[in-house]
Amino acid sequence: MRNRSVEQAWAEEQFGDAALGDRRRTLRLVRIARRAAENPSGKLSEVFSSERELDAAYDFVERDQTKVERLEEVVGRGTASKCVGPGRVRIAVDGSSARVVDGTGKKGLGRIGSDAKGGRGLKVISALAVDPVGATLGLLAQSWWARQIVPSRSHRQRQAARERNKPAQKETRYWLETIERSAARLEEVGALGWFQLDREADAWPTLLALSQSGHWFTVRSAWDRVLEATGRDKQYLRTEMAASPVLGSYTLDVPGHGGRSARRALMVMRAAEVTLSLRDKCNKKRHPLRVRVVWVHEQGTTPMGEKPLDWMLLTNAPTDSVEAARKVVLGYAMRWRIEDFHKTWKSGACNVELTQLRSRNAVIRWATILAVVATRIERLKHLGRTEPERPADDELTAVELEVLLVLKRRYKKRTETVPDTMPTMAQAVRWIADIGGYTGKSSGGPPGSTTIRRGLERLKNGVEAVVAMRQAGK
Repeated sequence: MRNRSVEQAWAEEQFGDAALGDRRRTLRLVRIARRAAENPSGKLSEVFSSERELDAAYDFVERDQTKVERLEEVVGRGTASKCVGPGRVRIAVDGSSARVVDGTGKKGLGRIGSDAKGGRGLKVISALAVDPVGATLGLLAQSWWARQIVPSRSHRQRQAARERNKPAQKETRYWLETIERSAARLEEVGALGWFQLDREADAWPTLLALSQSGHWFTVRSAWDRVLEATGRDKQYLRTEMAASPVLGSYTLDVPGHGGRSARRALMVMRAAEVTLSLRDKCNKKRHPLRVRVVWVHEQGTTPMGEKPLDWMLLTNAPTDSVEAARKVVLGYAMRWRIEDFHKTWKSGACNVELTQLRSRNAVIRWATILAVVATRIERLKHLGRTEPERPADDELTAVELEVLLVLKRRYKKRTETVPDTMPTMAQAVRWIADIGGYTGKSSGGPPGSTTIRRGLERLKNGVEAVVAMRQAGK
């Protein structure tokens, strides 16, 4: 690894064993991934500097020899192999969309956003694996589709159609497919998962699929669900939880954001075990599901005019102690890793929505490669935060560290001292962000994906120059 760039080593690790039907195709994928990691962009013309490389990249993504499903499988199984180890990996599952320009209407794209705005693109559900300390491992599964472009319908018409259709006829099926493939890939390697999903996943088919997956799950409740009851009167989840004894409390530092005041919130925690009465509106059948519930809500610290913090979490993980219930809450908090991934993938670094490729499958192939690049950037960013004392040479090569030190000394502040010893991950990530233009003035927080990406680009240019000079004997 020390004689190769970190991007080359990463690309070989990710795709070197990909069985694509032709070894030459695999080698081409490795080269494309390496270049995308060195200089990520939604436009191929901004990633590949030579005409030969650009033509090869277009040939790979535009032609159908490499099936979209096969590329997704390669990525998912590669991530699953990293999930083996002590503890349960967190699997954040969420949906997003990629808005793509389609001036001709011939790319095979679907509706994005409201009908009135006429947006076109693709929808996707992603399952992102995160290790127990919060560092990104990669994508376990992705499901892509194009929404049908249909005449405008009223809210009542859309609601009636949803109630008539079975799960296999709804977009719910893409959630189920993503969960099933993720669970199967974890089982292949003997890894244990803990699915983390937001309120959009609070639907009876999704809850049943999660309960049958063989792994733990946590879903934030979106509805005051009906419980199984022996009497004639209906019983509801929130009423039952309000009557449960308080399990414990803790304080939470809440940052100010979007009209929400910064404060130290007092969070009260309750836990109980209930049986949900899940109703299939298509055939009116009910499916009882036994789950544990952890309810945490703010009490006494909410500013006037603001809503208190409130999470009602459905889970099958243990909740029989304060520590166990807190693990459920902390596990759900890791779901935000997929929000960070979406930002890095779509706008923060990779800018996947800028692609000008000419077909749906080409867009998906290139977006999949960029998604893997985005997970790499996220991993580097979070390692600098979650494992700050880890040696930087765990992730960077010797020549990259050498060039990083030179660049950091060039761009350092007058009062700043750059040590000669091996930097930690926190130091290395901060230095990379510094040479990428990070000042901390706008947010005051740790470096984000955009400045890390810029720093990696400058680092890559320096490494290429040093390697070329040494090969020339200078």
